[in-house]
Amino acid sequence: MSAPKVKYTKIFIDNNWVDARSGKTFDTYNPHDGSVIAKVAEGDKADIDLAVAAAKRAFHRNSEWRLMDAAERCKVINKFGDLLLRDAEYLAQLESYNNGMVLNFARHFIAMNVDHIRYIASLADKIQGDTIPARGDLFTYTLKQPIGVCGLILPWNGPIVMFTWKVCAALAAGCTVVVKPAEQTPLTALALAALLAEAGVPPGVVNVVPGFGPGAGSSLTHHPDVAKISFTGSVEVGKLIQQAAGASNLKRVTLELGGKSPLVIMDDADLNKAVPYAAQAIFSHQGQICIAASRLFVHSKIYDEFVKKAVEYAKTIKIGNPCEPTTQHGPQVDTEMMTKILGYIEKGKKEGAKLLAGGKRVGNTGCYIEPTVFADVTDDMTIAKEEIFGPVQSILKFDTLEEVIDRANNTNYGLAAGIFTNNVENVLQFSKHVEAGTVWVNTYMEFGPQAPFGGFKESGIGRENGINGVEAYLEVKTVAINMSKKL
Repeated sequence: MSAPKVKYTKIFIDNNWVDARSGKTFDTYNPHDGSVIAKVAEGDKADIDLAVAAAKRAFHRNSEWRLMDAAERCKVINKFGDLLLRDAEYLAQLESYNNGMVLNFARHFIAMNVDHIRYIASLADKIQGDTIPARGDLFTYTLKQPIGVCGLILPWNGPIVMFTWKVCAALAAGCTVVVKPAEQTPLTALALAALLAEAGVPPGVVNVVPGFGPGAGSSLTHHPDVAKISFTGSVEVGKLIQQAAGASNLKRVTLELGGKSPLVIMDDADLNKAVPYAAQAIFSHQGQICIAASRLFVHSKIYDEFVKKAVEYAKTIKIGNPCEPTTQHGPQVDTEMMTKILGYIEKGKKEGAKLLAGGKRVGNTGCYIEPTVFADVTDDMTIAKEEIFGPVQSILKFDTLEEVIDRANNTNYGLAAGIFTNNVENVLQFSKHVEAGTVWVNTYMEFGPQAPFGGFKESGIGRENGINGVEAYLEVKTVAINMSKKL
């Protein structure tokens, strides 16, 4: 398959493509072979200032965007969905080319995103306040209004998904945005900006500034004219963003910060279903998914049988160029992440976990790691405690549901969890008591745009998707009118 054409490498401000004020560029790479794809404009504080100023003008109460009927905003967002569908194959190839996502997986994500866009668009004209019974002579009601200029900071593992989730929710609420893509994967965010302009989004409503965290990212999070930050990424950076919000203008924040998600396999589970689901829950996108089931708890009665089948399954996964249609497992995003993951694998071996499959780099070019399976993992091992963000399946043994719920919750994370069982009592107890924002039963990584997504504890603050996702971009205003006097 030939490489997709790179159409956009500049900064997008006021619906115009511009160079960085500094004139600087940075290289973006193909993780399949480490080759340079393109040179991209490197935004920093000066460019963020221009982008925020454009977004602030577009948010003025008399602007085209603010005066646009909510139903018209719905049409614009839906038009964006039409264009995404039109260019789906190109965007899937570009995503795969820039971050190593297996092409078929990228295609699936984009199809899912179109459904998401349709749902979010439908909410644009359904933002409603309430009338409140107060004193008899006091007419009280609420207005839900857009929060203002929003800084949206994207991760590298799913640029298209996170762009559409965040941008469409903000637009449905009536906000304007400045998007800072991850420095590893800027290309699809820029392509999506072009589609939004084509869809009819007025100048300044959506701006995209590629760059690095210390320059563009930090400037965005500290900017006094930014009312909200939505960030998906690491806990460490999320904490810095929350500090920046407090140090500047007390920005609202939505943070989705990863996880160490437990998947529990009870002794009554159907292993023909549980084994492949558990594998896909950790090996999809090479383990570079925040909700990856990176702690796999298997009941002692079926432990040996499950481990045998899990190893067999892992060894069947086809590794190769992510842009090839038959590939199931592509590269990690870059050399830094590959090295970090290989370091975790070495720690697993040194601390006594039993390596039964994979564990090595594939070849000498690109950032490929074999799907890796560890058995006899214990809760105190590094691979059971820290987020690896790679294709490492850690299998732990347990005896009772009561025990495994406590062990599942013994982490600073709380993003997702899952259980495979045919016992309704197990389902009800686990789903009630596990500390996680999403709980899957006899499935994993199933999404719908209507369902809120986010985490407990250090996995984040707030929710994306569903009605909650749009409300995160709204302020609630109470209006009280004295009706006893002539106005």
